[in-house]
Amino acid sequence: MPRPPRFETPLLLDAAVRLAATAGPSGVTMSAVAKRTGAPSGSVYHRFPNRTALLAEVWLRTTERFQERYHAALTGEDDPRRAGRAAARQVVAWCRAHPDEAALLLHGAEEFGRADWPDEYVHRADEGNRRVLGTLTALAKSLGEDTPQAVERVTLALVDLPVSLVRRHYRAGEVLPPHAEDLAEECAAALLG
Repeated sequence: MPRPPRFETPLLLDAAVRLAATAGPSGVTMSAVAKRTGAPSGSVYHRFPNRTALLAEVWLRTTERFQERYHAALTGEDDPRRAGRAAARQVVAWCRAHPDEAALLLHGAEEFGRADWPDEYVHRADEGNRRVLGTLTALAKSLGEDTPQAVERVTLALVDLPVSLVRRHYRAGEVLPPHAEDLAEECAAALLG
């Protein structure tokens, strides 16, 4: 019976997340991941053919985990205003629960080499973004507004403002204050009417 692999892909990606959180995307290298996990560099190259693939995978896995929870909050309520408030809270709550992943996402896909990603990675990223935008658009419609301005306002309320709240504290090296979720929800409620 073959021995199970010692350095599984999730372990390597977890190390890449920690490196990105502390050193930014430039700190995520094949050798840094190998060193952080104690894996031979061949184990890293066995799972990721190059640094571009590693950067794409760590970005996409983190984004998809965030989007899964965010989408659940957006669709978890029948009332669109309650759903919107829950989604705004979810942005902050997820970041509080996953500070390393949140720090990674604050860099943006471009800093993780999106311009060089193979089509399969770009497709995954675009598909997730389309799903969220589609849900935000549907929420705007369920609020009785079917204009580009309404979708922009919903996006501002449920994405941009909660993310900027998180970004301000993380970039200052601070933990999120206890009232951050409440503040994100209050802002969303005010913008959603």
